[in-house]
Amino acid sequence: MPSPNDDADDKPSVTIRCQDNASVGVAFSDRFSFDSDSVHYAVELRAPGLTARVNEVVAWVWDSDLAPFLEELAADYRGWDGERNWQTNDRDLAVSAVFRSGGHIGLTWTLRPWPKAAGGWSASVTTWLEAGEQMASLATDIRHFLAEERR
Repeated sequence: MPSPNDDADDKPSVTIRCQDNASVGVAFSDRFSFDSDSVHYAVELRAPGLTARVNEVVAWVWDSDLAPFLEELAADYRGWDGERNWQTNDRDLAVSAVFRSGGHIGLTWTLRPWPKAAGGWSASVTTWLEAGEQMASLATDIRHFLAEERR
């Protein structure tokens, strides 16, 4: 379930927890920007026995960012066939989505920093959310998180 977090230092963040297993989740935090063309942020994946973090994922204003992708998934709450995919321009964060019966969406979040470097690594977790309200809430939270620095 998505939830915006307000830490004691008031830095915006978003945490997504799997409704099937709350110990599996994704956290967006530490957002900053150098200019009006991009926003940088950290993404951390968590699951039993796994913690993986990329400190500087970049969203460029000219790219199709994550919020519209999540909004499209929320709008299609009745379901779809196959898998839908999104990734950052640098390919260090990727999300794939599948719909399962009962109105749930599985989001597989993959971190792959330095994808072209030898000896690189990748890690993935899958969070399951309700197709309607939880997906819409996540899309809104991510839109707010990514847009904050661009104002």
